[in-house]
Amino acid sequence: MSISIPSHARVVIIGGGIIGCSVAYHLTKLGWTDVVLLEQGQLSCGTTWHAAGLVGQLRAQESMTKLIRYSTALYAELEADTGLATGWKQCGSLSVARTAERMTQLKRTAAVARAYGVACDVISPREAGDLWPVMRTDDLLGAVWLPGDGKANPTDLTQALARGARTRGARIVENTRVTAIHTRTAQGDHANGAREVSGLAWRNKEGEEGTLGADIVVNCAGQWAKAVGRLCGVTVPLHSAEHYYIVTERIPGVHPDLPVMRDPDGFIYFKEEVGGLVMGGFEPDAKPWGMNGIPENFEFQLLPDDWDQFEILMENALQRVPALETAQVRQFYNGPESFTPDNNFMLGEAPELRRFFVGAGFNSMGIASAGGAGMALAEWIVAGEPTMDLWPVDIRRFARFNGNDTWLHDRVKETLGLHYAMPWPNRELDSARPFRRSPLYGLLRDDGACFGSKMGWERANFFAPTPAQAQIDYAFGQQNWLPWSGAEHRACRGGVALFDMTSFSKFLIKGRDAQDVLQGLVANDVDVPPGTTVYTGMLNERGAYESDFTLTRLADDQYLLVTGTAQTTRDFDMIDKAIPRDKHCTLVDVTGQYAVLAVMGPRSRELLQSVSKADWSNAAFGFGQSREVDLGYATVRATRLTYVGELGWELYVPVEFAVGVYETLHAAGKAFGLVNAGYYAIDSLRIEKGYRAWGPRTYAGHESVRSGPVVRVQAR
Repeated sequence: MSISIPSHARVVIIGGGIIGCSVAYHLTKLGWTDVVLLEQGQLSCGTTWHAAGLVGQLRAQESMTKLIRYSTALYAELEADTGLATGWKQCGSLSVARTAERMTQLKRTAAVARAYGVACDVISPREAGDLWPVMRTDDLLGAVWLPGDGKANPTDLTQALARGARTRGARIVENTRVTAIHTRTAQGDHANGAREVSGLAWRNKEGEEGTLGADIVVNCAGQWAKAVGRLCGVTVPLHSAEHYYIVTERIPGVHPDLPVMRDPDGFIYFKEEVGGLVMGGFEPDAKPWGMNGIPENFEFQLLPDDWDQFEILMENALQRVPALETAQVRQFYNGPESFTPDNNFMLGEAPELRRFFVGAGFNSMGIASAGGAGMALAEWIVAGEPTMDLWPVDIRRFARFNGNDTWLHDRVKETLGLHYAMPWPNRELDSARPFRRSPLYGLLRDDGACFGSKMGWERANFFAPTPAQAQIDYAFGQQNWLPWSGAEHRACRGGVALFDMTSFSKFLIKGRDAQDVLQGLVANDVDVPPGTTVYTGMLNERGAYESDFTLTRLADDQYLLVTGTAQTTRDFDMIDKAIPRDKHCTLVDVTGQYAVLAVMGPRSRELLQSVSKADWSNAAFGFGQSREVDLGYATVRATRLTYVGELGWELYVPVEFAVGVYETLHAAGKAFGLVNAGYYAIDSLRIEKGYRAWGPRTYAGHESVRSGPVVRVQAR
């Protein structure tokens, strides 16, 4: 072997595509030089080599936009740093609009771009034609122009990053496959029986085998990342799909400085290449691939041409660029790429295995994202926590059930097309649903519920007059559901409404040291009598938000923690890691054991009093109190809280009693005007009262004193 593999390394990176090389490059720039990168074939041989190389800066979130802006800056200076050309060209990009709705979306895009500091202009069809003279413009309504966008050569970029990493001390070993991941009981003061990575086994193409100890392992294995994760029990929710583009011979009017052009209404993009055009796209109904795993030797390979699947893209391309009718196609590329369930990539330490990090699932955005993603993941590894808001790509936004292969296969058919699908307000994904269901799902559906999905849960967003009307008519203006949700809002303000909030994440924290552990973790004082609920924030060492939730003390040694639906994995992981090894305290996820019915509104007390012998009066049942009560045939935990600014209780009901409690409440509720209400009404009610929500206004980059009246910070 030309490069020897040591017996131990501080960091081992699996995968030599552009992401793995970027992580190695940035780790060495941060001074971590004891880095080994293992690639089963040659650098860039998996997906990177056939990527189109487009680099568009603007993303939906500011933090993601910052990552790609970092990429553009890095690519512009990488040749000077490493001596290798990268093919980076800041040629700018156009996105054109065929419809009024798309033009509205592009104008919004321009406004967001300016807010994020990205240069962006709304231009006319004529101006777009001047910038891109080989396209038809008579059917366009306008376009946006981003002069800072560009393109690069993916293989050259990868080689430059690899050279930069090598120059600073990293070892890069090709033709070496990882065959096993080794783990052990975690060491340290907060281990608590968790597992951590300790190294791996490898085999090269010459038949040599060995082991490599590691303090940290980083899974950047691209399409193989899911299989690598399964070697050590880590869920990496991604699935491959076929992705297509063609390269033409020279076309008159196509010049080297031609911008990248996107026609999202036609699902297509174009870039110049050697006087011809690269044309590809993201069709709405994609074709999954690799259902039985990705072949080990799938290196610098393509799949067979599929002109039938490509037809919708080709038809739209001929409409946009008539010269394609007579252009010669030099090559058809069908190169599979990996896609995630929500079309965002994955970064971070795996919650199942400490010191095992993931950087994968780049959804055909790997070239644009690689510089910033590699920097962000390297900083996370070195600092031990994210150094910026990475929630949109945090691997902990998923759970183990998201790794189901059948579900991923069905979901990826839709996610590939999201790149150019209209980003309507309140847009919901339709594929691979229903997934997780409350015990009340069927009853709510029959009452006209229109469901959204969060963390896999089907959640009623609003209730239509009939089940047949329970859908969203997407628009940028007022949507069809507003009058119905408005009626739910008014019913809660003036009467009583019932919300199914079963999707809440619920953890049981118990043990004689539970109070001490929580006192060191949250902002408010949890030294309260049993039967008391405390609303608090979980802050990091910088005093910035990590989450907010309620803690109900059930007994001297037991608390029930209730947090947001999306935060199940992340909050559980953070709390589990914060429990000191010498403390008698355990954490259990009990989300699936309880349904949650929230009875809210000025008449909620009357309704609950009518179905229970408990005393619901203000004197007997004050705000922030919690107790078990009999309600109908069930015994439930009632907690007096509100997220809508009205009198109300959350009822925590064992799942087997949920339907009975629901029926009891509705039977009695007729006398009080009880209505079912959904999450859109919750949002309008909380906003009206000025209540914050974690995520849009409060996240790990916000200090508690700057985020507004979210939680109380108790001085201790």
